[in-house]
Amino acid sequence: MTETRTVERPRLTLAGARAILAAAEAEASRNGWPVAIAVVDEGGHLYAFARLDDTQLGSIKVAIGKARSAVLFKRESRLWEEALKAGRLSPLAFPDLLPAEGGIPLLAGGQIVGGIGVSGVKPDEDARVARAGAEALA
Repeated sequence: MTETRTVERPRLTLAGARAILAAAEAEASRNGWPVAIAVVDEGGHLYAFARLDDTQLGSIKVAIGKARSAVLFKRESRLWEEALKAGRLSPLAFPDLLPAEGGIPLLAGGQIVGGIGVSGVKPDEDARVARAGAEALA
């Protein structure tokens, strides 16, 4: 009997990260939304990034934080925001968590291969831009 010591899994490529970023950027541009868009790999490390003209500087770290939260906690960041609002979450108990709408895990073959985070406009608009990017992977 052979023992499996490694597992093959899909991985996000630079071309994939760029396609995700381009789709998200196109959605933001269509709507005139100044946003920061971050794509991270499966470990939450920055892979691709864009800051549209006139985006507030504070949105840079927020976008990266949303993308990292989506990967590290394997769910959309909006779910954590809802838990916080409902009093079911103490953000102090979860380091590296940014409980704000606009972070989405990126899936390939049922596996999380990265995350996208968007910041700069209303929460539902951030999520719309992130979703457009995530859909480019599919």
